Amino acid sequence: MSHKKINIGIAGLGFGREFIPIYQNHPYGGKIAICTRNPKTLNEVGNAFGIAEELRYTDYYEMIKNPDLDAIHVVTPVPEHYRQTVAALEAGKHCACTVPMALSIEECRKIIDACKKSGKKYMMMETSLYTREYLYVKKLLDEGKFGRIQFIRSDHKQNMEGWGDYWSGLPPFYYGTHALSPILGLLQKRPKYVVCHGTGHISADKAEKYGSPFAGETATFTFHDTDVVCESTRWLFETIRQCREGFDVYGTEMAFEWEQVIDDGHVIYTGLDDAKKVECPDTGDLLPESIRQYTLREAVSDTSQDSFRQGLGHGGSHPHLAHQFITAVAEDKRPPVDETASATITCMGFCAHQSAMNGGKPVDIPDFGMFK
Repeated sequence: MSHKKINIGIAGLGFGREFIPIYQNHPYGGKIAICTRNPKTLNEVGNAFGIAEELRYTDYYEMIKNPDLDAIHVVTPVPEHYRQTVAALEAGKHCACTVPMALSIEECRKIIDACKKSGKKYMMMETSLYTREYLYVKKLLDEGKFGRIQFIRSDHKQNMEGWGDYWSGLPPFYYGTHALSPILGLLQKRPKYVVCHGTGHISADKAEKYGSPFAGETATFTFHDTDVVCESTRWLFETIRQCREGFDVYGTEMAFEWEQVIDDGHVIYTGLDDAKKVECPDTGDLLPESIRQYTLREAVSDTSQDSFRQGLGHGGSHPHLAHQFITAVAEDKRPPVDETASATITCMGFCAHQSAMNGGKPVDIPDFGMFK
């Protein structure tokens, strides 16, 4: 690695605080600025991580004016993602953003346009593409262990009651990237169209906020250049289940099924009657030594965060995301989950919801150039 240091501003100090020590300890890590609207939180986090006073902000738009910052990492509420991402790019900063990319196909297109105009890099920080489970299965797939893929199924089942007003009633697949990204990552084919059905209903006060009545949505996706059809299910409210962000993969030689209960064990099948539980290995060896510790579940500092508690620290993905983004900036490479991949993943969900709202009519998925 070179000795170039990248200065990064982090907006949002709930989930966002987890990335501070990763960037601080990364070989490319430079100065860290932080931003939150709550002065008390700002100073508590700033003091805990030794952030300089002049690099603490309560105004996002003031932070992105700082000429010393090379990049911005947006970890704010979903309705802010589009506006803050575009503002960062237009300010001449590279931008990473937590999921989803935006809240409409049009907004995703505008982010792609902003990347082209600014010449800056964008990465959606999709945890599901860097969990120990995904990386374990992807390695087996790349080694040919699965044979020919026949079917992939994914789901993200999580009750998000009490997470904040903007979540209430959100259409299930508007926050579908955790379920949809593994499908694309494993299959590596351009999505063609989706057929989706809504099921059940949520209470009227939730349904009227976004005009979405469904408790859950189940979609089937077709793809170009393959006969494999993938299925995905998503729900957010009024359906009881322990959180599960998982996927199952079935091939001619091997199959993988995500555990049904947290810590119960995933299952590998290598024959019609051969099944064994497996523990997916830690992935710290794929990272610079200085940040390897952050793949471990116990490395999560704020275990009160619902996303960590329910998602078990996001499968050790945080240091991988930070490493991919800061390395792309420092070495002038395209991030693996760039603006075209991010738009494809995010808009698969928008199209699925559109299909559900139209009684399951097929909806074509836009081509953003991910596979060109």
